[in-house]
Amino acid sequence: MLIRNYRIFSLFGIPIEINPTWLFTLAFFVYILGGELYPEALEDEPAWFLWSLALVSGLLFFASIIVHELAHSLVAQRYGIPVRAITLFMLGGVSQITKEAQRPLVEFTTAIVGPLTSFVLAAIFVGLALTPGINGGRIGIMFEFLFVMNVSLGVVNLAPGFPLDGGRVLRAATWGITGNYRRATFVASMCGRVLGFALMALGLLVFLRVFTWFDQFSGAWFVLVGLFLDNAARQAWTQVEVLETLRKYRTSNVMRTLLPTVPETTTVLEAVGRYFDPHFGLCAFIVDDDERVLGMLSDAEAARVPKERWATTYAPQAMTPTGDVQTIGPEADLATALEQLESARQLQLPVVDAGRIVGYVSRMRIMNVLASERAAT
Repeated sequence: MLIRNYRIFSLFGIPIEINPTWLFTLAFFVYILGGELYPEALEDEPAWFLWSLALVSGLLFFASIIVHELAHSLVAQRYGIPVRAITLFMLGGVSQITKEAQRPLVEFTTAIVGPLTSFVLAAIFVGLALTPGINGGRIGIMFEFLFVMNVSLGVVNLAPGFPLDGGRVLRAATWGITGNYRRATFVASMCGRVLGFALMALGLLVFLRVFTWFDQFSGAWFVLVGLFLDNAARQAWTQVEVLETLRKYRTSNVMRTLLPTVPETTTVLEAVGRYFDPHFGLCAFIVDDDERVLGMLSDAEAARVPKERWATTYAPQAMTPTGDVQTIGPEADLATALEQLESARQLQLPVVDAGRIVGYVSRMRIMNVLASERAAT
């Protein structure tokens, strides 16, 4: 079962989300700071102050991670690459960029700006820590911690293994030298897997007390991070293979041409009851008396209406208007269709030819193409 992300606010139109697993990491940082680091540095301070300072420090550090990821996202948007959200989770933060870069320079710029931002933040925090009146004081200790953590964040992310920023820089460099995106992804992914296995091995040795530089909890953390890197690197390579397979097909090859149209007087309950398909979900196009398409009603739109109001809510009240619906042409490949579906968070994508909706392609039909390809090999 997937753990749901929760949107907390937006920055520059980009939703900022937290995954509940992030709370464990925040608690870990607060425990280390409030229970160990700050009591040693601030011996005469009361416990309530130490724990409060630890909580503020933890929140500011994760705010730094958001700024790091925001830098990635804003550069990606500058190059026309959609960003779904920024999510904080157990292992840090991630920008949900829904489309791969089309040129090595774009990949390089989007990747390198994150660590550079962390280094800039580190410089700001060390400047604050050295400010007269703050240096050596209670708040100065917090700024010193934030300096160290932002430097660490920048350095760790420069490690040359996918999906870390350094791995993306490596892919961009290899891609630029060889001109081969597939080979570049393979190299960066393999480096990511090697890095993941190295961290898992280190964590195991620490946990078994072979190395005593870290405690056993840190050893378990290394193993967890290594598992994440290995899995993410494998997924990156799998994604390349999936997109290459999908580029062999056009939307016209798999689209459904029978358009499920409903009059604008139809309720959400009626539309769901008539057009919901367990394999393809809900997709209905709302039309007026002249058969002009007004908008689309899918699972996403229906889910925004409480079920108890489906019987009294008319389709036009719930639909996404035609002008706001992501569409695609019949000659576009399925890799592009899948990226657009991910970007728009739609399960179906209307296919438009010469200004007319001629069909629609669903995520399920794309998955069926992949399943058929795998069965044939």
